[in-house]
Amino acid sequence: MLTFLLRRLGQGLLVLVGVACTVFFLFNVLPGDPAALLAGQRSDVATKAAIRADLGLDQPLPARLLGYLNDASPLGLHPRDSAGVARYGGVALLPLGSRALVLKWPYLRRSFQSNQDVLSILLDRFPGTLWLALAAMLLAAVGGIALGVAAALRPQSWLDRILVTTSVLGISVPSFVAGILIAVSFGFYWSHWTGLSLTGQLYETDPFTAERHLALRNLLLPAIALGVRPLAIIMQLTRSSMLDVLSQDYIRTARAKGLSPGRTVWHHALRNALNPVVTAVSGWLASLMAGAFFIEYIFNWKGLGTTTLRAVENLDFPVVMGATLFVAAIFVLVNIAVDMLYAVLDPRVRIS
Repeated sequence: MLTFLLRRLGQGLLVLVGVACTVFFLFNVLPGDPAALLAGQRSDVATKAAIRADLGLDQPLPARLLGYLNDASPLGLHPRDSAGVARYGGVALLPLGSRALVLKWPYLRRSFQSNQDVLSILLDRFPGTLWLALAAMLLAAVGGIALGVAAALRPQSWLDRILVTTSVLGISVPSFVAGILIAVSFGFYWSHWTGLSLTGQLYETDPFTAERHLALRNLLLPAIALGVRPLAIIMQLTRSSMLDVLSQDYIRTARAKGLSPGRTVWHHALRNALNPVVTAVSGWLASLMAGAFFIEYIFNWKGLGTTTLRAVENLDFPVVMGATLFVAAIFVLVNIAVDMLYAVLDPRVRIS
């Protein structure tokens, strides 16, 4: 197990390096000049050149890429002087002349727009995206498993046909399209019936007392919009797996022994049918965090999505790179956890 974990972590590190190189190259071939954007339209050439030098934009592209990877890596070569220590805040492991091999937190640079530390910005917005993804995943898992079991217990019935047809529609509709339809319908046209609004945050501040209180109603519409597609997929997985399990010999034996239908379905059939569903649910969590970007933008939800999209509009390269690496790291860690969880749940799986 330890060998497997170390090998997967090494593969995940290579994935992150590939993601960083790809996004770095794509962002640098886009039209636009961050220095000109920061300096303003009336600035002179010298001011723009000074800003480029301060941001490191005057260096060749390979040197800038290597410098960024060195900063973002937990292990990097950095100056041993007080300025280097204060900037990276790590522990020097091996002195190498004027530099040292430093163990540190990843340094994702500072935002071009706000001059804030990028990692601090991402950690501040991460809870909003996490709660949105968890709410969508909870909705998709509970609803998908319940509907899948209902369809599997009545195969080829009118209920089964309706659920299968609806699930195909749910899989086909992109999340941002579903988000727009749900926002306009339930947050605008029918808002006087639903009591929901187009925009809102998880916490609201009272304008008179300045007290913050939890507003779960604002989470409902974006969670539904984000959870429609995984709900449809989980429903089809549950239905297919349940149909396969219900046809097994031990289910017929349980029925012949006189077990009640409820105990046969929930205690014997469903437990054995949930292995592929658990794998799908675990893997979808990371996907939902990435898919939440456009949903957040539609509902003006404060999370990684709105922060990243606005950074793209403003050519705020460090925030875009940091958010991309942040989400990619979540993908890698969740996939490793899913593989290990699947080996624990299914004794037929052996990791060597």
